[in-house]
Parts: sequence; structure tokens; C-alpha cells
Amino acid sequence: MSTSSEILKIEHLSWSIPDGAEVIRDLDLSLQSGKLIAVTGPNGGGKTSLAKLIAGLAQPSSGRILLNGADITALDITQRARLGIAFAFQQPVRFKGLTVRDLLELAAGGRLTDGELCALLGKVGLCANEYIHREMNASLSGGEAKRIEIATVLARSAQLSIFDEPEAGIDLWSFTRLVETFQELRRNQRGTLLIISHQERILSIADEIIVLADGKVRTMGPRETVLPSLLNDEHAALCPLEKEGV
Repeated sequence: MSTSSEILKIEHLSWSIPDGAEVIRDLDLSLQSGKLIAVTGPNGGGKTSLAKLIAGLAQPSSGRILLNGADITALDITQRARLGIAFAFQQPVRFKGLTVRDLLELAAGGRLTDGELCALLGKVGLCANEYIHREMNASLSGGEAKRIEIATVLARSAQLSIFDEPEAGIDLWSFTRLVETFQELRRNQRGTLLIISHQERILSIADEIIVLADGKVRTMGPRETVLPSLLNDEHAALCPLEKEGV
């Protein structure tokens, strides 16, 4: 029997950009712990904005965000990180002067053995021996930086890990490894995964799918119910899915 409980609750959340245009509109949402939840929908529908609001990178115009029943709406990204929320940016931040080892050990909260570093980087398709001493600077390609950032989120073992289009900028082989890692985390119930993606391969392993459009939840439910409707021609304009390479 499932022991899932509510980890995140969003109540009447709204958010507007500086010119006054409303991006998130009176949104209500409840996420269960131990689930892999995919968020999809048309470009401009509010997916990344919602992820940033949950992570604390932006503050809502109105509404509340509750983590394990506690109101975290006023907390910043650092405070939310301490409570167990991890966020992987669509475009990773560079950290000049920090090596890949430094970054992964900061994320893990302690020293990591070479074997542990190898396991983490292997999950995102990188060879530890080639990367652990490299700096997180412009010498890394966008795809390399993206994969390393995803590895830092995996190192956190957070309560809630948010991935904003993790397929962006990585090759097909690395993407396959990443999908396998998401499946492993779900099987082991290592926290809740919230993944923003248009990739059918990610949606097909989700427990639940949320379709976000015009700043609101258009539909939400089990993968078995939602995914078939997204694959129908009728819904192609609402939510075009990517099926091939990334």
C-alpha cells in the first residue's frame, strides 16, 4: 500500500512580470511525496515560472506555497534549499574558481570519495576522471555544465528536486542515462521529482502529468490517463511532444 503524503501545496498562486502581464493565474496544486511528476504544456504557459516560484527564485503576487504543511512563501532560495528543495536551472550558472569536485561536495554536504563522484557523474553520462578537477567556468560546454548541475541536484538527495527541461543541451546517450537515473530515483522513492519537459520519454515514466497552459493547470492526473490524450492529434497544438533526439 502506498504511503504517499502531500509534500507541496500551492494555493491561489499568481505571479506577474514587471510590465503587469499575469503569467501564473490563481493556480492551485498539490504534489505527493515519493512521486515523479512531469510538467508539460505549450511554450509561455508558465512552466518555468512555476518552478522558479516553488524554488524561491521569484516571489508570487499573491497566494501561498506550503512545504510539508509549513508556509514557505516568504522564504528565499537559500532558506528553501535548507528545507530540502533543490533546483536545476535550464541554463546552468557558472562558478569560476570552483572545481566539479568542490561543487558536488558542497551539494552533498561533505567529502565524497572518488567512487561516489564517479557514480554521480556516471548518472549524467560523464567520466569522473576527466571532470572532477576541472573548474566550473567557460571551458565547459553548455551541455557539460548542464549535466554537472544535474549531478549536483542528485547529490543533494533533497525532499523535492526540480528539473527545468533537463534534456536541453545534452546528447541523446546522456539523456538516456538521465532517464534511467530518474527511474532509479523513483523506484527507490528518494524524494519527489518535479520535471519540466516536452520529452515523451520523460512523460512516459512519470507517475503524474501536469499540463500547464495560460498560467493555469489545464489538466492533471496519472500518466495512464493524461499521456494518451496528449498524444492525440487533437491535443498536438496544446502540447507538442518531442519524441526523438534531444
